[in-house]
Amino acid sequence: MNIESALKEAMSVEGAIGVALVDYDSGMALGTLGGGRGLDLEVAAAGNTEVVRAKVRTLSMLAIDDAIEDILITLATQYHLIRLLSSSRGSLFLYLALDRGRANLALARHVLKQIEGDLQV
Repeated sequence: MNIESALKEAMSVEGAIGVALVDYDSGMALGTLGGGRGLDLEVAAAGNTEVVRAKVRTLSMLAIDDAIEDILITLATQYHLIRLLSSSRGSLFLYLALDRGRANLALARHVLKQIEGDLQV
C-alpha cells in the first residue's frame, strides 16, 4: 500500500476529519488528506511532532524499554489519534482526527494498525 492509498483507507473510517503521514524527525507531513478550515493538517503535523518527541524523550528518561503504539488526545468534539509506525520504517506516524460523535475509536485504532502493516514507504 502506498501513501495515497493508506491515507484514503484511513479516511474511510466513520467520522474521519483528516489524516496525515508525518516524519517526526523533520515535522513534515509526507502526505495529507481531508482537513479543511477547522483542521490545518500541516499545523497539526508540526504540533503533533512535538507531542511524539516529548513522549519518546519521557520514555527514555524513565528507562522504559518499550515501543509507543498510539497516543490519544480527546477533545470535547474530536479524537486525535497518533499511531507510531514500527521503527524499521524510520520516524513516521499516522495522525487521524475523528469526529467524536460519529467515530468508533476501537475501529479507528484497528484500521490504523492494519494500515501500518500494509504501508510501503
